Amino acid sequence: MLTFEPPAGRRKDRELLNGHTGTNGAALKVCFITREYPPNIYGGAGVHIKNLARELAQVMDVEVRCFGDQDLTEGRLRVKGYQPWGRMAEGAEQRFNSVLGTFSTDLSIVRDPLDAIVHAHTWYAAMAGFMAKELYDVPLAVTVHSLEPLRPWKEEQLGRSYHLSAWIERVALEAADRVIAVSSQSKSEILTHFNIPPERVTVIPNGIDPGTWKPSLARATRQAYGIEGDYILFVGRASRQKGMVHLLEAMKYVDPGVRLVCCAAAADTPEVEQEIAAKVKETPRCLWISAQLREEQYIELYSHCAVFACPSVYEPFGIINLEAMACERPVVASAVGGIPEVVVPGETGLLVPPADPGALADALNRVLRDRAAAHAMGRAGRRRVEEHFSWTMIAARTHRMYQELLKERRTAHARSGSYLPSAGSA
Repeated sequence: MLTFEPPAGRRKDRELLNGHTGTNGAALKVCFITREYPPNIYGGAGVHIKNLARELAQVMDVEVRCFGDQDLTEGRLRVKGYQPWGRMAEGAEQRFNSVLGTFSTDLSIVRDPLDAIVHAHTWYAAMAGFMAKELYDVPLAVTVHSLEPLRPWKEEQLGRSYHLSAWIERVALEAADRVIAVSSQSKSEILTHFNIPPERVTVIPNGIDPGTWKPSLARATRQAYGIEGDYILFVGRASRQKGMVHLLEAMKYVDPGVRLVCCAAAADTPEVEQEIAAKVKETPRCLWISAQLREEQYIELYSHCAVFACPSVYEPFGIINLEAMACERPVVASAVGGIPEVVVPGETGLLVPPADPGALADALNRVLRDRAAAHAMGRAGRRRVEEHFSWTMIAARTHRMYQELLKERRTAHARSGSYLPSAGSA
């Protein structure tokens, strides 16, 4: 299980961060490399990076190099987008385009000089992170949001180029100065599948902003989609990983009078989208919202659902569970990956075996039939989020990891001259 920081109490965010690190962070600079950054977010990794970058920018210089056309500066946060090379979209085999385009974008990212700690997120940033470490002799940290060896269905989406995404992920992780796992289960998986010393892998979970994610009285989204009465909520990508088909199957056994609302966009492939669409057609109580909603719309839907369902078959952590818990909703989730480190059975929700529609339906019915217990679970979930998963705490731990990483590198380079001159001395 995770070892958590103590509760934040009422201290201000910046005071907490300084208290954890023992410095105001002026000597540190980090460059995030990521596929996702606002407004181009489609998954949990993008939400993670958006919040962590902005939190850290309160106390240190943060550069974000992402996929897109972003170009902005907000205080100590600088964001620049990069595009794939045009020729990468050519060719008869379209499934290769994603990986080849990713590599071309990474080459453009790393072509611009770097003089900071590099923090790469997901395999999309792996090539740029590895090359930055080698070209500019800077420390490399990599956060693992998911592992390619545990997602074999990606070959359906990427074709043979899936093996290239798995290869570059391995190269970057095994070369990194620090690998960040989002759960202890994720750390175990990393150590099982990669040749990495255990002391180089540290656990820093995902976080959430309790000031933003909280119960809402809004009605506009429910009115717009005709959502009335009790409903089960699902939020996630339309992919095999998220287990939406198992939830749709479970609805055959869920008590009558309860609807299922699925907010699922960004299907991995047309085939997956067609498969889910066919399943939805067989489930008359299901409303499928396939559009990407605004943050406040998700908050409204979380706030008024009877129970939140997370039927994933693979989930290193599951930030969506934090969102539901912050909005005081009980959670029924698969007991996979890092989910058991977030959802406490019987206290904040219930855990079930993955890919088991019958067990999923039974757990959903238990919560739906006991409103007092459901309410208590929702309140307990909110407390757990506030005590263990605020972005302030996550940023403090990340900042401290940067300091340790830079200290290690400076010690290692002491005999070869100055190191990271623009970062100054701690």
